Parts: sequence; structure tokens; C-alpha cells
Amino acid sequence: MAYYRAVGDIPHKRHTQHRDENGRLYFEELMGEEGFSSDSSLLYHRYIPSTITDARPWELGTHKTMPNHPLKPLHLKLHSLFTDEEADSIDAVRGRRLVLGNGDVRIYYAMSSIPSPVYRNSVGDELVYIEAGSGRLETVFGEIDYRTGDYIVIPRATNHRYVPAERTRFYIMEANSHIVPAHRYLSKYGQLLEHSPFCERDLTGPSETLLKDEENVEIYVKHRTADGIVGTVFTTPYSPFDVVGWDGCLYPYTFNISDYEPITGRVHQPPPAHQVFEGANFVVCNFVPRKVDYHPLSIPVPYYHSNVDSDEVMFYCGGNYEARKGSGIGNGSISLHPGGHAHGPQPGAYERSIGAEYFDELAVMVDTFRPLEIGEAGLAADDESYAWSWSTNAGA
Repeated sequence: MAYYRAVGDIPHKRHTQHRDENGRLYFEELMGEEGFSSDSSLLYHRYIPSTITDARPWELGTHKTMPNHPLKPLHLKLHSLFTDEEADSIDAVRGRRLVLGNGDVRIYYAMSSIPSPVYRNSVGDELVYIEAGSGRLETVFGEIDYRTGDYIVIPRATNHRYVPAERTRFYIMEANSHIVPAHRYLSKYGQLLEHSPFCERDLTGPSETLLKDEENVEIYVKHRTADGIVGTVFTTPYSPFDVVGWDGCLYPYTFNISDYEPITGRVHQPPPAHQVFEGANFVVCNFVPRKVDYHPLSIPVPYYHSNVDSDEVMFYCGGNYEARKGSGIGNGSISLHPGGHAHGPQPGAYERSIGAEYFDELAVMVDTFRPLEIGEAGLAADDESYAWSWSTNAGA
């Protein structure tokens, strides 16, 4: 996101001496994408940022997935994955569970009320949707408060730590690439355009530095080898949150879904009208409370459609879902409609929606352009009957 910010104490010129009040040099770090050829920021550390005193393996939970075969639409009940007691004993980094994934993006779910360790994802950017809860994200760039409805965009290799203020439900989209606002809404220089459903005023980044005096801090790092995704725990003698100032166009930020201004029309608008973010081979859309189609003969719920090039994942996180009424889907549910399989409203919803003027619904959608496979949490949360729900006249 090419939107310049400067926070804290930085020198007048980049790559020049920057000293504290005692004359001691700060250590400049360039954090940049695509080998010095894309967005970057310069951070000024009190200590050498590459210093480590130990490294040991971090045994990640299983990343194995199984194909969706035989091909079926799925309904996954994510709220069944964690109890309140479990949320009070596990953190949002080590306790997250894999729901769906492919070679481009993985979807995890977590619920936690306790602080996580410092974490760095060196595989790709993370987009975290806060389904419910609030807290603070501590990062090397500073801290950001989060609340229900926030998307948190965390660039690859950003040291960060979750500090929940209460039990929080995290819906986590982990890319093998960078995650940026939808290109359809960006100028060629990266500004959000006038017809975009959100703008830079809606984005909240760190506003001051975070200086922690900690010793022998463990940093949990997810990274990739030829054999797949693995983990390592580094120990560093100083806190990674030691940056006195930074500037640039690469940093974490939040965007609350309530600030998204929906695009509507006289007839039903296709999902790209709801797009908010994108990564390599996937897009993220959100469906928010909105006035619906106002043509006198309109049918407000979606028409039946077959996404021949993509799998569609819908995470239902608020309101009522007219198109899914009678299917068993509710808050905390995921529906997976695989590419090449026609899907649409449940029986009865098509006719029932006629005359509706407003939909009170909240959902986050991920469309992938390679088939998704099912992770261990997806298997555990599967209700097993959704595929047949169009055949039972449910809700008719």
C-alpha cells in the first residue's frame, strides 16, 4: 500500500548517521518487498536487529490437507473448534488451526484470550479478520488497537504479538504473496480512487513507536523449505520492539468493515463489486449491511452461478443470510462452493427475497483461482449434510 507514513525519530536523510543523545548510532534496517523494487520502510533500531543467541525447531500443527473429493459444497462450523476454556489456555499464534488451503492461501481459525509470543511470518502477508473481540497488536512499527470487524494487514516478516483484552475470534488468511487493496480501486501510483468503497482515511496504522525493555525474547518464525512450511524459534537478547522511528510505505494497518461503503445497483451486483483486498491467485470481498436492488422486477438474492475458475469461501460473521436460510448456516459458519459446481440460494429464498429493500448481513469471502483442500480443522468442523440441502426443500 503506497501510502507514506513517518513515525518517531528519524534522520533528515536516509542512509546517514542517526545517533541518540549519548552519540550512539542507531541501526538502520530496510524492510522491503520484491528485492528493493517495491514498497519499503526504513526502521531505526537501538540494537542490531539480526542478533540471535539461539535457534531451535518449532513444531507447527499439521499443514496436511486432503482434496475435496468427491467434489461437494461444504458447510464448516468454526465455532465448534474451540471452547472458552481452550481459548483461555492457547494463543492466537500457536493455537490457530488450518481450515482450508492451497498453494496460494491458507485459512486458519483461532480463539484466544491470552497474549501470544512474538511472531514473524516469513511465508507471506497475513490478513486477519477479527470476528469478535478486542485487544492490541504490538509490532516492530508500533502498536495498533483492534476491535470487532477489523481487518489487520500484516506484511510478511513483521515481528508482532497479539495482546487480547478479551476472548477474541481470529479468522486468518495467510498468503504466499503480498496482500493489497483491490487493484481496481487504485491509481497507477497507488492512491485509492474516488469511486473506491474505502479510502486512506479509513486505514489505521501505528502512530507512535513501541519501545520494550525485554531480555531473551523468543520469536516464533514461520518459514518455507523445500519440504514445505516449517517453524523456528529464535532467541534474541533484546526486545525486537526497539525501533525509535521509521518511515515508508510498508507497515501493518487495520481497516474496519463498518467503514466499507457498499456498491449497489438496480439489479444484483456480482461479487467483484464487493472486493476489498487481493493477493496472488485469490481475492477477498466483504458483504455488509446494505440497500439492495431497486429495479421493480429485481430478485435481490444472488442468481445461481457456477464459478468455473475459482472456489468460493464465505465466512458468515453477522446479521441474517437470506440466501442461506434453511441450510443450517449461521454466525461462525463457512460455506465452500467449489469451482465448476453451480450454487446459489437455498430452496424458497429466491422467491422470498422479492420486494426486499435491505439486507442485514455481514460476511467475508475469499475466492481462490486454484482448488482448495481441506485442513484438519475443516474436517473437524464439517456438518456433512450441507451438500444435500438443495434437495430437501429446506426453507421452502
